[in-house]
Amino acid sequence: MLAVTLLIGRLLLLQSICAAPSQPIPVQKQDNGLTVVVGDTQLKLEVVADDVIHVMAAKDESFFSRKSIIVVPKTTTPSQSVWRASLPASRGWVRNEAARREARPPANPADHSTSEQAEWNLISNRREATLTTTRLKVRVDLTTGAITFLDSNGKPILAERTDGRKITPAEVQGEPTFHVRQQWEAEPDESLYGLGQRQLGIVDIKGYDLDLWQHNTHVVVPFLVSSRGYGVLWDNTSLTRFGDLRPFEPIPVACLRDIDEKPGGLTMGTFATDGGTGLRASPSRPAQAGTPVPPGISVSNSGVATNIVLESRRGGARTSTRWIGEIVPTTTGDYQFQTYSNGGIKLWIDHRLVIDHWRQNWLADSDQVKIHLKARQRYPIRIESGGDQTTTAQLLWKTPPPEAEARSLSLWSEVGDGIDYYFVYGPELDKVVAGYRRITGQAAMMPVWAFGLWQSRQRYETAQQSLDVVNGFRSRNIPFDNIVQDWQYWPRDAWGSHQFDPQRFPDPDGWIKAIHDRHARLMISVWGKFYPGTANFEAMQKAGFLYQPNLTEGLRDWIGFPYTFYDAFHPEARKLFWSQINTALFSKGVDAWWMDATEPDLTPSPPTLEGQRTHMQPTAMGSASRMLNGYGLLNSEGVYEGQRSVAPDQRVFILTRSGFAGQQRYATATWSGDITSTWTAMAKQIPAGLGFSISGVPYWTTDIGGYTMPSKFSTRNPKLEDVEEWRELNARWFQFGTFCPLLRVHGELLPREMWTLGGESHPAYQTELKFDRLRYQLLPYIYSLAGDVTRNDGTMMRPLVMDFPRDTTAREITDEYMFGPAFLVAPVTKFKARSRPVYLPRTGVPGWYDFWSGVHLAGGRTINAPAPYDAMPLYIRAGSIIPFGPELQYTTEKPADPITVCVYTGADAAFTLYEDDGLTYGYERGQFTRIPMRWNEATRTLTIGKREGSFPGMLTERTFNIAFVTPHRPSSFPPAPDRTVRYHSNAVEVRLEKP
Repeated sequence: MLAVTLLIGRLLLLQSICAAPSQPIPVQKQDNGLTVVVGDTQLKLEVVADDVIHVMAAKDESFFSRKSIIVVPKTTTPSQSVWRASLPASRGWVRNEAARREARPPANPADHSTSEQAEWNLISNRREATLTTTRLKVRVDLTTGAITFLDSNGKPILAERTDGRKITPAEVQGEPTFHVRQQWEAEPDESLYGLGQRQLGIVDIKGYDLDLWQHNTHVVVPFLVSSRGYGVLWDNTSLTRFGDLRPFEPIPVACLRDIDEKPGGLTMGTFATDGGTGLRASPSRPAQAGTPVPPGISVSNSGVATNIVLESRRGGARTSTRWIGEIVPTTTGDYQFQTYSNGGIKLWIDHRLVIDHWRQNWLADSDQVKIHLKARQRYPIRIESGGDQTTTAQLLWKTPPPEAEARSLSLWSEVGDGIDYYFVYGPELDKVVAGYRRITGQAAMMPVWAFGLWQSRQRYETAQQSLDVVNGFRSRNIPFDNIVQDWQYWPRDAWGSHQFDPQRFPDPDGWIKAIHDRHARLMISVWGKFYPGTANFEAMQKAGFLYQPNLTEGLRDWIGFPYTFYDAFHPEARKLFWSQINTALFSKGVDAWWMDATEPDLTPSPPTLEGQRTHMQPTAMGSASRMLNGYGLLNSEGVYEGQRSVAPDQRVFILTRSGFAGQQRYATATWSGDITSTWTAMAKQIPAGLGFSISGVPYWTTDIGGYTMPSKFSTRNPKLEDVEEWRELNARWFQFGTFCPLLRVHGELLPREMWTLGGESHPAYQTELKFDRLRYQLLPYIYSLAGDVTRNDGTMMRPLVMDFPRDTTAREITDEYMFGPAFLVAPVTKFKARSRPVYLPRTGVPGWYDFWSGVHLAGGRTINAPAPYDAMPLYIRAGSIIPFGPELQYTTEKPADPITVCVYTGADAAFTLYEDDGLTYGYERGQFTRIPMRWNEATRTLTIGKREGSFPGMLTERTFNIAFVTPHRPSSFPPAPDRTVRYHSNAVEVRLEKP
């Protein structure tokens, strides 16, 4: 009886427990991850792959179902399966087995596809939950919601700060929303890269505070990469800030001393300039007592404001302004200085020139520098501004952040509704980039002719003028593939009509045919911009697809006409835009698209953040503030999908001034905008391109020679020295451009065709011709790199941290980079320089070869490299294979046969020669070939492996000339072949008999 009573009691107790109100479950396991509720915020983690974790946090459940414009849906398509089945698992040219990645199929951007779900498991207790994949452990603190990412061995990679997630209610442009911020713990030994393209001359952005919004010369790609082997993709299209959120401010007068050491400001003087970029030294003349003091940069005891009028003209002579004195910081730490100008500006601190640049007056912009200063120590400071048309300058600073802020890595966005980011683990940085592409879509193959020379000018005014240029290349036997027609081929008052002016382009069809008959391609400038009165404007306006603020305010562009842009965020607007350019241009045979001003350029220059907010308003996907950075991506999507809908097997090529994460899936390249024809601008393009490339978008280019120039180059009666400087600047820039993903000449005022640089006997012409021919001989190497970009998420233009992550000297270098696996490129960016310092990264025993002489050099040191006028420093990493093709006049002139295979010995090497038809999307159907090549250092044997795959029109037999370069047998370029072999698709071996 007692036993029965006890049993009934237990059953009643169990019943009462089950009937009690249930407690919230702290961790909920989902099919693809987990959910945690922390206070009023829901946190979700999604396993995208074993090395990619998606993190979302929001106060409203609806946030988790939002559609991202940068992320591709996770599906697998039939075209992917064909690609996967036809590829072996090894990656073309990577030497290190640990660094090899499985060759994955390209995502057809039209299909928007990525990889399958990875396996994972979840373990949780009252304090924390740990999600584990084969590559990662992701630990969530169940009290704070802070996430720590660890490798499979439990070693920390990146950790959110305990209080680092902030979702703050806000109202932006009348829309209730949230400001969102995520902070992680910054590690003292790491460098940070990416977030797109800036003009600051830096590669490592750690410690810099950056505003991320699209405008001319600045491109946002919100992917941050760490030297510690991870990346963070920030999925937000609004204004984003990296780093400390405090604004830059004027320097307090209490921190300044004049030349008499009096506190309260600096001493101002004026001096004559030459009207160019230089600010010539001369004694300062202090401001006269009683003279009105311009506001902005503090002048002795004057107080502080923001803008300053700098230049005056006296009797035709130009004068510029100098401020001189001392700066006395109040705390020790890293200070950031920011100048803003529309002309020439120089800043010296502690007798060191830290900012020196000239820009066009219609595109004012900022420069920024970080300097470590000690409290209460006096530092000499000097600011000079003036030169061509300078009217505005500004100097601001930012004091060191509080210690807690200094130790954080932070991303903040103005409009968010929730936090949304992807953590991507390598640790090899190629794998980090691969993770970005897995999320946002793999890069399409560009047509082969895109890798030849592009010739452009602002602008060819008539059809005959551009045909004369094409004939100029062909008659001189200069390798060349593409002619570009810039803006205003339309009637002057008909922007957006896409119609040719009948006076200057009387027969567009005949003109385009004549270009094609001369074996050249045509890229044409198309803007999303419309003038009232055109039929295209009326069609867009009737459908409600145009931004109205420009029209209601009566804004006029720089040539005096009212205008606006179409709303690329509306899918039907994109279809109408494509229909208009298809009818007017593509149907006539245009080959490529130059999508200019895709920020978009809605307000008169210089662009402003506030102008973008107020005039791209509203969009079909929300306020301008919400969608601020996404225009260029969706504009490219519309053109890409439009062309593939009417010509599904003709490869798309789009060049755009702006961009965003994901644009690589739309066959889109970006150029660096309207930069200046100055040595400093050229130098800044190197880190600009490297920052863009490591952000995950592979195709980048620049205006060779710079877009616009100081008057000393364009004046009617230039000095002889200025003429020679102009020619040398173009020659050096062309050398650099040869080793960029795309080789493209463009600019205004002066013509840029190489024969205009002093004629065919001038060293500038001879230099450009030499490097142009080299570019075409390197086509088998370059096109194989392009194949690696699409097949294996490769990166052509590589900051040194990608290949030498443990070499702390290499990862800080801003003016050298790797071009593919073999070339170390060191452009010359100073006038009359005939040598330059070059750091050769540590490679162990193998070392480096001078490309021009074949001389072997040890790594891990800086050398004074020779840089004659006609050759920039180029070095080949020992353990490299480089295929060189025959000389060509254009990329499709003839098959790449024979190929000279240069083996730079000293370590094992591998390279895969990739080929397809170069023009169609047959590669998506598995129509391509791969020929693996391996050098075995121990056996001194080169193996050219069995060919894999096929495509229509391929060479079934070919000739390989084999050239070995060794430390004991230096060989100048081009090296003489040691052996010649006939290749019939089966493996052959060539042994180097002598060392």
